[in-house]
Amino acid sequence: MQRCPWADSSANMQAYHDYEWGRPHHDQRELFELLCLETYQAGLSWQTVLNKRAAFEEDFQHFEVARVAAMTPADVDRLMTDERIIRNRLKLNATVHNARVIRDWAGAQSFTEWLWAFVDGQPVRQPWTSAQQMPATNDLAKRVTKAMKQRGFKFVGPTTVYSYLQAAGLINDHLISCAFAPENQS
Repeated sequence: MQRCPWADSSANMQAYHDYEWGRPHHDQRELFELLCLETYQAGLSWQTVLNKRAAFEEDFQHFEVARVAAMTPADVDRLMTDERIIRNRLKLNATVHNARVIRDWAGAQSFTEWLWAFVDGQPVRQPWTSAQQMPATNDLAKRVTKAMKQRGFKFVGPTTVYSYLQAAGLINDHLISCAFAPENQS
């Protein structure tokens, strides 16, 4: 089976590619988890994040927004001692802060509806023929980044947000040659 080239590096990467990446996520908990993981990926490899995902899930109470939002500085101090996760205090604090932003969301739309409104509810398909064509960010990610920052999110830059939009399925960047590209689905 042909996949996007980055997915062939490990079984974890293949599973992530095959069952999550580029698939539309509309569940708030899943969207929050993916945002957190993309935050931790900044400056590191995605493989490193995937290898630590189970520990993150345990430490952040399955990424339940209300439970993460209720975490205290003492909880962050405890997480700083957990060698199973990426122990970056700024990223840990951003996770708790971003959970509070979502928990305290105000407006007619939920966080999920707000996010998906950027693409009018439909994934943006970018049918690349090679990985070299895929950008590190784009105008959509820049707009979403600006709006997220205005809403109070932390540790969200255009590159992180672009990866997040790919992960959450708002952008589908499976290569044309990939078995998981929409054009190759029956």
